[in-house]
Amino acid sequence: MMTYAETLEYLFTRLPMYQRIGGAAYKADLDNTITLCRNLGNPERNFAAVHVAGTNGKGSVSNLVASILQEAGFKTGLYTSPHYKDFRERIRINGQEISEERVVAFIDQYRPMLEEIELSFFEMTVGMAFRYFADEQVDIAVVEVGMGGRLDSTNVITPLVSVITNIGLDHTQFLGDTLAKIAVEKAGIIKQRVPVVIGETQQEIKAVFENIAHDHAAPITFADQNWNITSDNQQQVNILFKNKPFLTTHLPLQGSYQHKNLRTALEAIRQLENTRFKISKENIAAGIEKVVANTGIRGRWQVLSTQPLTIADSGHNAHGLQMVMDNINKTPYRELHMIIGVVNDKNLDAMMALLPKAAHYYFCKANIPRALPSGELAQVAAQWQLNGSTYPTVAAALQAARLQAHPDDLIFIGGSTFVVAEVV
Repeated sequence: MMTYAETLEYLFTRLPMYQRIGGAAYKADLDNTITLCRNLGNPERNFAAVHVAGTNGKGSVSNLVASILQEAGFKTGLYTSPHYKDFRERIRINGQEISEERVVAFIDQYRPMLEEIELSFFEMTVGMAFRYFADEQVDIAVVEVGMGGRLDSTNVITPLVSVITNIGLDHTQFLGDTLAKIAVEKAGIIKQRVPVVIGETQQEIKAVFENIAHDHAAPITFADQNWNITSDNQQQVNILFKNKPFLTTHLPLQGSYQHKNLRTALEAIRQLENTRFKISKENIAAGIEKVVANTGIRGRWQVLSTQPLTIADSGHNAHGLQMVMDNINKTPYRELHMIIGVVNDKNLDAMMALLPKAAHYYFCKANIPRALPSGELAQVAAQWQLNGSTYPTVAAALQAARLQAHPDDLIFIGGSTFVVAEVV
């Protein structure tokens, strides 16, 4: 039997991995996953689920929903991607990562089948998660979509609630080049008679969701039409349901965009209450307050240090970067230092157009094959009057920024999940 390190090496090198190499690892159908699940005994049929898709915010929503369910006393599985430091972050039960031994045992047991089917890394991971959740008899699992929805490997489940956070232009080479086309792909997770929650009302695509939900007899709600959130300070939030006070609690996830994610999570929980899952206001308040402790979520407007204030955020497309810039603009600082790295399949012009010209830039390359070389990134940035220096690694860029920054400056690290993963 392989060691855990040997197992990871096998996974990362033998199985096509979108996280590392991009489009070559993308499978445009569910055939492999259906075959895999059949060979595993269809574990996805043995637990209840909440399915979460969307361009941005689906990770935060998934973690919030899982934390609330955990506080309500349910044994809760959580499947998210990508991971930051350790593969096992992707698969958790009540916040505890799957053990190294279980990862090794799964690969050892099913390796011949994995190779025969020619699975991608993501397909294999979905199978491992579903088998683990079924074996451990979770009450419910919160399952985050990897990319899109209709053809995503997770889309073999029939959940109690489907959730779509929002739609932005990302992965356009796979999902379509308009919001409407992408909305159709995300709406592929809508199932017959299963309630669907849409996080944000976007007028240009509202009808897309309504029509597909109607075709599936799926009750549809828009979270931002039911919930409103105000904050007295950065962390205390006042939650209103249909403009009436619901509860006041502390939200440890910083960044104003987390209010959108919280609204979406609250509506998902409300829809679950129509099932056998009963959840009190006290459970909801505790789940929100303890989301970091319960799930280990990170990389979202995460403060790494002060003096200078150093913040990392994994917003990695124009839609996410706009929310990042909104937060930067609300943050007091003397000068701004931007450590930026991207992957090679993003719409760079759309991202560069959002970045401030009056900042010091440190262009870097994350340690994955899919990362864009820092020199190429700097050339594109220069066309947008964004000037700075290039660095071969994220660590080198951060070291340079810390040497140059005044204690009252702001250092921001982002542009890619994989850049953030190297600092958090």
